[in-house]
Amino acid sequence: MRDLSSDDQAVLVYLVLILLVVGGSMIISSRRQLNRTLQQAAIWGLIFVGAIGAYSLRDRIEQSLYPERALVSEQGTVSFNRARDGHFYAELNVNGKNIEFVIDTGATDIVLTQKDAEKLGFPVGDLIYSGRASTANGVVPMARITLDNILLGRFVDRNIRATVNGGALDTSLLGMRYLERFRKIEIAGSRLTLIR
Repeated sequence: MRDLSSDDQAVLVYLVLILLVVGGSMIISSRRQLNRTLQQAAIWGLIFVGAIGAYSLRDRIEQSLYPERALVSEQGTVSFNRARDGHFYAELNVNGKNIEFVIDTGATDIVLTQKDAEKLGFPVGDLIYSGRASTANGVVPMARITLDNILLGRFVDRNIRATVNGGALDTSLLGMRYLERFRKIEIAGSRLTLIR
């Protein structure tokens, strides 16, 4: 029990109390039908064990269902699982809105799609697209903006330069302008880890 966090200990105590209340009420209500009561107690015991097992695997289950969600450790690392398409995705809170990014170590900047820029309140039609970038789709116009804040797990960064892509871009890119804020970027197998 020493390895469990205080939240995990509280959940375990809560589940034990539920088991005691349900089990105790079953025994009291059906003293005459002992076989049936024992069967029901066994079923509830299995449900209880299954709930504990599912709770202990919640991080792994969540990472398989939502690979773009960061797994933040207490040691100051943030990890992402590789998605089925081979890319690493990250969902970050930017200026109070959740934005999904492809983690792209080949991109210099944080590059927003026009749709994501609009979601953040930038008037994409009024931006000045004075920059140019060479992409897989050719040369595209780029507009400079500043993001007030980016939140990833417990890490908050403020006043970060970014660009809005004036061409066709499906998903915003999390480039080196943000990634260089981490001390180390490590890819091992199907996991990318950022160490602050």
